[in-house]
Amino acid sequence: MSEGIDISDIKRRMDGAINAFKHDIASLRTGRASANILDPVTVEAYGSRMPLNQVANVTVPEPRMLGISVWDKSMVNAVDRAIREANLGLNPIIDGQNLRIPLPELNEERRKSLVKIAHEYAEKSKVAIRHVRRDGMDGLKKAEKDGVIGQDISRSTSEKVQKMTDEAISDVDRLLADKEKEIMQV
Repeated sequence: MSEGIDISDIKRRMDGAINAFKHDIASLRTGRASANILDPVTVEAYGSRMPLNQVANVTVPEPRMLGISVWDKSMVNAVDRAIREANLGLNPIIDGQNLRIPLPELNEERRKSLVKIAHEYAEKSKVAIRHVRRDGMDGLKKAEKDGVIGQDISRSTSEKVQKMTDEAISDVDRLLADKEKEIMQV
């Protein structure tokens, strides 16, 4: 903190933006089944909206199949409705207290739209990283103006912040390229 800003706080916030991006792209569907696909689903249960994983257990029994074991038998129809209304393109099959969700093959058009969504998530993450950089630079300028730090320390610290920003954005680009390759793989 003696440099006018807390470098570790800036690093932590940039890492948080990258982790949020990782979470966002993990929920994008690729050719294989993943329990993360159902992360955005919330179920109307017991008078409030709850994440699916709080009312059921999600498994991946086969590469193109999801299995859901609903804990409360009375919630099966609510879970089915929530999955259908989540606009994920999934159609659950009710089997007693369980649901089976076959994952259809992704066509070219759907793959391209998923890549577009991944690019939107990446841009959102890059904007968050740039906001963290801006906050750090503003703190440096203020500290320099107030006489807390000298111009040379301000310049070297701003170079550190810019380097961290460049590394964080390149991490996002690398993750995006990997996800894009995974989505487009037939």
